[in-house]
Amino acid sequence: MKPVYKAHPWHGISIGDQAPEFVNTFIEIVPSDTIKYEIDKDTGYLKIDRPQKYSNIVPSLYGFVPQTYCGRRVADLALKNGADKVKIGDGDPLDICVLSSHNIPHGDILLQARPIGGFCLVDNLEADDKIIAVLVGDHIYGEYQDLADMPRDVVERLKHYFLTYKNLPDEPKKCEIAYEYGKKHAGQVIRESMEDYRDLIFKPM
Repeated sequence: MKPVYKAHPWHGISIGDQAPEFVNTFIEIVPSDTIKYEIDKDTGYLKIDRPQKYSNIVPSLYGFVPQTYCGRRVADLALKNGADKVKIGDGDPLDICVLSSHNIPHGDILLQARPIGGFCLVDNLEADDKIIAVLVGDHIYGEYQDLADMPRDVVERLKHYFLTYKNLPDEPKKCEIAYEYGKKHAGQVIRESMEDYRDLIFKPM
């Protein structure tokens, strides 16, 4: 029999044939986690990045979109739309927050999400977009079609997390949100990250 291996979550799982309307998503951390996990790019296994600082806990499911990459195209899109401090993409898969009314107890899972908007986060001159999405089939969040439709308190909570999740006392702030955007622009970010991924994988030797 042919041996079967676990697919690498970044490279071995498709983004889905309905992207950017619907995207497959690999979840790394959930709101109950007090440790920040992230994918190890070489092995595809989750690794401990760092303990969460203070009481700042991620307010949604959080992970990345397979077969995406934040490179030159994502950075150029941010610059074109007013993020004048951006120099490069952050060199990681595209991050995504998935809102759900259900208690999902752990990460290291796949789900299908529907993007509704996002934030252009700038972290040390790097474009580090955060796509905001809803879990497909969710009976509460699944009703929302665009970030503008979402209750403002939900959006502000997500923004607060990303503006403070790397902060330490007596150190300058590391992150800022250049702008937030709706579903249409989220689709552009996803498409550019797909092209950046192709550039990364198929670049000339």
